[in-house]
Amino acid sequence: MTSFAFAVNFFVALFALIDPVGNVPLYAAATQGAQPGGRRLTAVYIALFAFVFLGFFYITGLGLLQFFGISMPAFRIAGGILLLLLGLDMSRGDLSHSFAGADEAALELSSRAYARKRFENLIVPFGIPLLIGPGAISTAVIYAEEGRQFGAAGPFIGLAVIAANCVLIIAAFWMTSVISRVLGKIGMVIVVRVLGLILCAMAVQFVLAGLAGSTINLVRKDTASPYQTRAPHVASSPTR
Repeated sequence: MTSFAFAVNFFVALFALIDPVGNVPLYAAATQGAQPGGRRLTAVYIALFAFVFLGFFYITGLGLLQFFGISMPAFRIAGGILLLLLGLDMSRGDLSHSFAGADEAALELSSRAYARKRFENLIVPFGIPLLIGPGAISTAVIYAEEGRQFGAAGPFIGLAVIAANCVLIIAAFWMTSVISRVLGKIGMVIVVRVLGLILCAMAVQFVLAGLAGSTINLVRKDTASPYQTRAPHVASSPTR
């Protein structure tokens, strides 16, 4: 594999897992009513956090989880519980009491002060595990191992790919002002309720995947990893 092919494959895999475009409506709900400057600066803070966090795992592997003795299945289950709590708040209309609740006092702050305050509330569970979940972390670790074949250039290629995805996070989240104006207040309420239901389902799927990875035959494979197409069976040719 060439370095270019490695970078493209890593970029596509990471972009699909982070899914910045798909998280735009949720980010719009999380910063509803905010001034454009504060909303844009919050997106920059989130992207910087994503770069540092993913970059750390790309350079060190699963060092942080190993230091605390945390397995990936346990990380999936914990992330699923956090997402479930958030999804329940959203689907029941209690968003004002969750991380997405932006009180009037916060909205009167300067752009930088608002961004800091909102970023503190968005680290968990929006930054982790919604944007940067176990899939993104494990992908960074796997591609870090593959990048070793390029020597000293491997870490730089991987960090550049992570940085490119973080730039796309900023670009996508800066579109929230347009989405908010198009949907309006009623539209945003509908989107938040629907996203709450989807997040609840995602949370349950996280827990199922964690249980499948930490137990033996407790969860069916097609339940833990649904909709995966099976590779066609190819008869092996006789050895010559």
